[in-house]
Amino acid sequence: MAPCFSNQQKIGLALTFLCLSEDEKKRKKRKWMKLWLKERITLNHLNILRILDSEDFRNFLRMDQDTFNELLEMVRPMITKKNTVMRQAVSAEERLIATLRFLATGRSYKDLRFSTVTSFQLLSKIIPETCWAIYKALKKTIKLPSSKYEWDMAAKSFQEQWQFHNCVGCMDGKHIIIEKPSGTGSLFYNYKGTFSVVLFAIVNANYEFIYVHTGSNGSMSDGGILKSTRFYEKLINDDLKLSESFILPGTNLTVPYVFLGDSAFALETNIMKPFPDKNISKEKRIFNYRLCRARRVVENAFGILASRFRVFRQPISVKIENLDAIVLASCALHNFLRQKSKIYWTPSSVDYEDLQHQIFRTGDWRQQGALTPLHRTGERNTYEGQQVRKTLMDYFNTSGKVCFQEKMVEIVMETRE
Repeated sequence: MAPCFSNQQKIGLALTFLCLSEDEKKRKKRKWMKLWLKERITLNHLNILRILDSEDFRNFLRMDQDTFNELLEMVRPMITKKNTVMRQAVSAEERLIATLRFLATGRSYKDLRFSTVTSFQLLSKIIPETCWAIYKALKKTIKLPSSKYEWDMAAKSFQEQWQFHNCVGCMDGKHIIIEKPSGTGSLFYNYKGTFSVVLFAIVNANYEFIYVHTGSNGSMSDGGILKSTRFYEKLINDDLKLSESFILPGTNLTVPYVFLGDSAFALETNIMKPFPDKNISKEKRIFNYRLCRARRVVENAFGILASRFRVFRQPISVKIENLDAIVLASCALHNFLRQKSKIYWTPSSVDYEDLQHQIFRTGDWRQQGALTPLHRTGERNTYEGQQVRKTLMDYFNTSGKVCFQEKMVEIVMETRE
């Protein structure tokens, strides 16, 4: 005779069966995961890199093999872990490769776990740690001039390469789009309706970052972003060791060293920006052209950064406390590769004026779209800033004019329109 079970007993038996089935599935999954991860030595990127030719290697990691090896030796002491009795540690090479692939592709940790044969949990530790190691190893490449001589050399570079006298750096800020951090409300909500942090940077005449500030939340006013930086504090307190005002060549006009910005910034004694475009005179238009011509270095630096490190091409989904490491490492890598790698930057990478043939060609990165700019500010311009700008405008239209400006201002404006 079949045993008779109450309804409660039947439910209990059914639940027990389901639990046993789930446990069996988990055991099988854990077994598969263990087998998969045990194969890391044979399946990881190291073996792929060994068979790649030089061009494929560059495309894979955004650098050539010699540059990769140099970087590896710099970060190895900071990212090498000891093996344990239970398992073999992920090597320094694997850690660096996984991090560079994350920065170069923008793929999520979940996607990278298959190609790196490393668990999601471990990647979420490895990549931020390695980013900090990269930044620590390369942070000397991001250096604001700290002496009169260094500022003079910065000004000389801008004068020789971009024909803008007394410019020592170009500034800009971009929104780095992120997935909304939990529990933050509208803290990171920006004017474009997305969530972001702001990267503020100053760039030299050679497209290199000389100052970076990260972490300002996307909801902060754009004027407040500059004023929240250590750079601005030093600027207004005269702690940057900038030289006194200089006489412009061929005149008795004096102007101080200046940083060039766009309309997102307020006009100040040491910060220049263009005149508003609406109904402006020829003289103001010439000034705007000369300023924007020099300021392209920062636009192009940001553009190359985002085109080479595609982590910036979509919302970044990491813990907010790890975001600074990613941004700082990318900026430091940009400078390192700009100085070391011939393939990182080419003439077609950036905007180019062919003065002989009177042609303006935009950089390759513009085909991929730009990072989100700061919102145009309505902050009040200072009287002193207006006077400096007028002096430079007068100079660029008289003794400081260059032979190509009359024609190129029209060509550049037509291209942008």
